[in-house]
Amino acid sequence: MDILTVLPSNFGYVIFTYLYSWIMLGYLAVKVGGARKKYDVKYPAMYSDKDQVFNCIQRAHQNTLEVYPQWLVFQTIAALVYPLSASVLGAIWVTSRLSYAWGYYTGDPAKRMNGAYGYIGYFGVIILSICVALQLLGVF
Repeated sequence: MDILTVLPSNFGYVIFTYLYSWIMLGYLAVKVGGARKKYDVKYPAMYSDKDQVFNCIQRAHQNTLEVYPQWLVFQTIAALVYPLSASVLGAIWVTSRLSYAWGYYTGDPAKRMNGAYGYIGYFGVIILSICVALQLLGVF
């Protein structure tokens, strides 16, 4: 069985969303690496006792990593049936993580809420995943 005949024809958009998320994670990682040098935070320390801004930069990356596996699962389930909708919702979530990080990078943790619109994308793919599950169970 050829994978190209199994996946929806628009699944290519989903793959581009995954690539976009990979770029976003790489960007956040590079920012943490640069902040480690700037604020002299040596490995294996996760946080600084002296610099709140470093902690904000590190937390933006760490928090994204904490939610990323769940997002990937729901993104994939949703995309198998609703590839275009999942791609749009995924792009919203990925973009919001950049807004979240840029707000956090100011050193004012409240500004991380600049990325709150990402819940549209996150909960959107969860809802679509629930729809897929219900369809598989023959509920609708």
